[in-house]
Amino acid sequence: MKEHQIKENIAVQPKRYRSLFVFFTVVLLFSAALNIMLGSINISFSELFRIIHTHDTVTTNGFIVWKIRIPRTIAAVIGGAYLSVSGLLLQVFFRNPIVGPFILGISSGATLIVSVVMLTTLSLGFTALAPFLTTLSALAGAYATMAVVLLIAAKVKNAITLLIAGLMMGYLCHAVTSVLVAFARQENLKMFVLWQLGSFSGFKWSEIRILFIFGGLILVLVYALSKPLNAFLLGEAYASTMGVNIRVFRFLIIFCSCALAGMVTAAAGPVAFIGLAVPHMARLCFVTSDNRILIPGTVLTGAIVTGLCDLVARLAFSPIELPISSITAFFGAPIVISLLIKRKVSI
Repeated sequence: MKEHQIKENIAVQPKRYRSLFVFFTVVLLFSAALNIMLGSINISFSELFRIIHTHDTVTTNGFIVWKIRIPRTIAAVIGGAYLSVSGLLLQVFFRNPIVGPFILGISSGATLIVSVVMLTTLSLGFTALAPFLTTLSALAGAYATMAVVLLIAAKVKNAITLLIAGLMMGYLCHAVTSVLVAFARQENLKMFVLWQLGSFSGFKWSEIRILFIFGGLILVLVYALSKPLNAFLLGEAYASTMGVNIRVFRFLIIFCSCALAGMVTAAAGPVAFIGLAVPHMARLCFVTSDNRILIPGTVLTGAIVTGLCDLVARLAFSPIELPISSITAFFGAPIVISLLIKRKVSI
């Protein structure tokens, strides 16, 4: 995209964007309500209002709402928002429309450590943490990979070199995981495969609070980087002339992207497609390259899409729950392809 075209896209239209944000917020609330109301036991809106208003956790419906469906719905909303913003950051950073949050090996690193825990007799010495060992091991794997990527980013200046290094790390982690799978016992293998499918079920309020607080702080940092991101759209040289410290900027972008994706992967397992497709949907809906608009727009779009996909995964073949990654692909791929055909999209 030429420089003057990018500057035109960065022009802000406050009234139009306010209307879009209000509309997307209403859609998000409506989809969240559907997630809570629909399931193997349907709950009417009036009953849902009563349960929330009285904070009823004693009755069967109250227990289902407060202990199962609300935590799962919030987890899907938060997870979708984080993955989408992670993908947006990397697409801007690499200036590549087919880059997603797991391109730097974050998912593969998390999967590797989880495979060590699930497919072997090792507990990494943390037997007291057994109920949380899978989540903690995924978090450790994701952030260990992030640390290596950050070290590589400090050494190389070429974004393509960094991208290739991330891909190679992903392949290496996948190779080790494949060896462990080959020697794993069948009962352990089944648990590992189920984890790899990804799911927002089983979330507890304590996990929601951790995701909300730490991820929320990172989102605040990402939004604070909106103007440097806009300058970066015009190239590193232009951003540098605008006072952007490129080295620090590169570190922060990779750190924020990997941290957001790592948190979601650790808590819910690998959730594919969201980080790749949703940023394109947000650009098409908001018709702008201004990251001051795109970042909150991507948060809302990712939350809506992931929430609806989780709803379909639960209800399509109930009581059997489908892998959410398959639903995100079926739901999002045709939409993105059709929108890209109708309208040219660029970073």
